[in-house]
Amino acid sequence: MQAHYATTLEWLERYPELHTLISLILLLLAAWLGNWVVKRILVRGLYRVLKATPLGQDQALSDSRIIARLANVVPALILSAGIGLVPHLPAAAVTVARNVCSAFIVLTVALAISASLSLMNLFYRRRPNAHLKPIKGYVQVVKILVFVIAAILIIATLIDRSPLILLSGLGAMAAVLMLIFQDTLLSLVASVQITSSDIIRVGDWVEMPQLNADGDVIDIALHTVKVQNWDKTITSIPTKRFISDPFKNWRGMQECGGRRIKRSLLLDQTSISFLGPEQIARLQRFLLLGQYLSSKQSELLSWNTALAEASQEPANTRRVTNIGTFRAYVEHYLRQHPGIHQEMTQLVRQLHPTADGLPLELYCFTNTTAWGSYESIQSDIFDHLLAILPEFGLRVFQHPSGADLRAWHAGSPA
Repeated sequence: MQAHYATTLEWLERYPELHTLISLILLLLAAWLGNWVVKRILVRGLYRVLKATPLGQDQALSDSRIIARLANVVPALILSAGIGLVPHLPAAAVTVARNVCSAFIVLTVALAISASLSLMNLFYRRRPNAHLKPIKGYVQVVKILVFVIAAILIIATLIDRSPLILLSGLGAMAAVLMLIFQDTLLSLVASVQITSSDIIRVGDWVEMPQLNADGDVIDIALHTVKVQNWDKTITSIPTKRFISDPFKNWRGMQECGGRRIKRSLLLDQTSISFLGPEQIARLQRFLLLGQYLSSKQSELLSWNTALAEASQEPANTRRVTNIGTFRAYVEHYLRQHPGIHQEMTQLVRQLHPTADGLPLELYCFTNTTAWGSYESIQSDIFDHLLAILPEFGLRVFQHPSGADLRAWHAGSPA
């Protein structure tokens, strides 16, 4: 057997090109066999062992392909170690092959580290309070550093020089790198400020009109913050804009449990008047006004009695007005409404008169922050107030329409 092997080697020595080709084929077969053994036997066996643990049962581990990426290092190691054993290869070719294999190993390890960081971020996001302190921006910074180091090592390996030589030249390139990565650096600072100051979180409702963004934050990354608008479009905003530009965060409203109603009824000022005895008696039938009118009449009676003979002139006396009574009705109505937060501010006030009428503003908070429920409660309140206004002798102001003008002309004398 040994004699036959020696004879074969002697014969191959006569044909160096054929000897080199056969050796390369055998080396490639060894690399392929090593790759097959690692992936089909070792990697599958490792996955089966991990299946018995909670980590291995998670599909995310398989999808990340961390172990499969690391398995690609084995054929590169076999090629790097065996290329020197191939006969009749030039020294330069051996060096180039080893350098390429080393660069491939560095790249593979960098990709595996990147996948590990992504998997770590995925597991972190599954925590109940992960949206309070997102780490995606920091993970992306670490990824950038990993790939920068990998790029330096790959270039140094390919040119067969020490990485320290390349690093020594980075000082002269600092200004250029600052210019190239200025957005990344600004975004990194902004991400740190956003996280440390708790400016925004995933799930916050933010409003930035200058960028047409109005909706929920769905992702906070190193360079961008994604906002899903209410029309289901997505706006990507540079992270640094949340530090430099003004925006509104509705988180405070959502956390307090109440959403503000701040809306006015525009009343026709010509419909404002004093209430007569018959009108007062009719309004006393209202459950919400009985106590108010009784106490108000007692107060006015005491005031007017003190005027003595001057009380004979109506202009000198205080009287109940329809707008004051209506304002009291609205206040009591809000206190009894099941959709109004009774522990938060409630105001019914008159604003400055305008050419469009006298604004009577309601300022209160609903006991829910859900958009649909909020709109339903607000509409229910104003539906009722608009319908009951005529009971107080009041009218809502609105500009005349074409139908109003036609009706006026039809009723006017010829």
